Amino acid sequence: MSRTTTPQLLLKNRFLSYLIWQSIPSTLIFLFFFSSLPNSPHPLFPLWPFLPFLSFHLLFSATLSLIASPHPFFFPPHSPDFRRRLNHSLTFALFVAASAACGFVAAVSLCGVRAIGRVGFRGFLVGSLFGLHYIFKRRWVLEFPIIQRPPFFSFKMGIPSAAKRALKLSTVAFLFSAILLEILPHLFNCTIATRPFFTEQIVFFIASFAIFLCWELTHHLHRVLHTKRSVFAPPKGSAAAETNPSEHLLAALEESNPTSLLRYLAYLDLYMVCENNVDTWRRAAFFEETGETYKRVIAVCLRPLEHLASRLGEGLGNSTDKPAQLSNQLSPPTDGRLDLKHVEELYNFQLYAWCSRIVASLTACSRREDKFGVAQLSGSNTAVISTLISCLLAVENYMGKKTNLQSPNQLLGPAGIKWATLNNGRVDVPAGKRRTGPVNPKAYAIADVLKTSIYQIVSTFHDEMLAGAKASILEKDWVTSGKPLFGTREMLIQKLRLFLDFRAT
Repeated sequence: MSRTTTPQLLLKNRFLSYLIWQSIPSTLIFLFFFSSLPNSPHPLFPLWPFLPFLSFHLLFSATLSLIASPHPFFFPPHSPDFRRRLNHSLTFALFVAASAACGFVAAVSLCGVRAIGRVGFRGFLVGSLFGLHYIFKRRWVLEFPIIQRPPFFSFKMGIPSAAKRALKLSTVAFLFSAILLEILPHLFNCTIATRPFFTEQIVFFIASFAIFLCWELTHHLHRVLHTKRSVFAPPKGSAAAETNPSEHLLAALEESNPTSLLRYLAYLDLYMVCENNVDTWRRAAFFEETGETYKRVIAVCLRPLEHLASRLGEGLGNSTDKPAQLSNQLSPPTDGRLDLKHVEELYNFQLYAWCSRIVASLTACSRREDKFGVAQLSGSNTAVISTLISCLLAVENYMGKKTNLQSPNQLLGPAGIKWATLNNGRVDVPAGKRRTGPVNPKAYAIADVLKTSIYQIVSTFHDEMLAGAKASILEKDWVTSGKPLFGTREMLIQKLRLFLDFRAT
């Protein structure tokens, strides 16, 4: 298959398989609940209500897939990207409209047409409520599972949680629609005898639970099918696998849209190859003699981390930027502009975790698998350590952690090594304001992943780093000579020494 058609076919096949498979649980749920409801006119052959039910559920499934994205989009109140904001607002409005229409048709199909006014209006309210809840709770963001299982088992394991969520949402939607139906003046408000009234309420509650169960299972199925790992490599043993097995993966990483599902699937595949002992022949191909493949892989993984450090440095002020420090100190504690500016970067935790783990695993594996020394000779090891530490300093500064440059007498390692430093005294670097809210746990999670990645590299090259520290060449081999993305070169050297002493917390 050619390079130009492989990505399009991959996403198209997943979308078509999702539309086909979603019809199976929705059909079974409709047949079961339709035949058990007391208002079913034709329990043995419910063809006329089934066709509109399935058609509008197909519309709901298509719009759900349309708004789904692995990249969390946030739009501050004064966002300059108006076109992008308008496009996403229109797709969200289309999803809410499709949910409302699907709720109307599904309620009438399950409850019957004798009370089409009241039942249809309540179904419309139920669908609108689900659509708004789905958007504002950000359930459209695709979350990749930690453990990759076969799709059947992943779908089966999510059925109980989907049923519980459907029961909770259907209860809230039932009470909301019933209260609103009685409060608002409308044409469908009429007096009903006590027994038919309670019968209608019971039937609608069961129907609303069936509708929510269909929607929840559709959401779960969509997540299972679209977060499944795809292998971006030619078949093992083919001519392409012998000559250039990494070209498909690198093309998806470098040429696709940075926020597209294809880019995230490519990062997932690369993470599985580097972090686990699967497809070791593909990982060995990264360390080819010229070193070009290894440099491209490292560069495409460091780019998101560099973007994160740069954005945090722009908003919070770099450690050497005195005007930015003064502005950050004089800003009020309740100023939320910085949080709104960086909320999209911090919520993109999955991508940063993959990239940091990929570069750390590749750097650690290069010690025993890099026969040509391309990781060291190309300067990739220096770029990896410098970028990880710079990103960690930026995230810690965002969290409100203070960074100090210690004097030489305070930098003694466990073996009595006296670290050299360019500073003659202690310099306090002002930190950003301590922040609370839903973004702060994401910052702590990113910091933990960065620390784990740095410790993996330090543990692997611990003996070499200690020897370099004694010979005063540690910073030459592992820290960039230019200006880092965040902080100063002295801060990066000191932080690396703390990791080398296993004292970085």
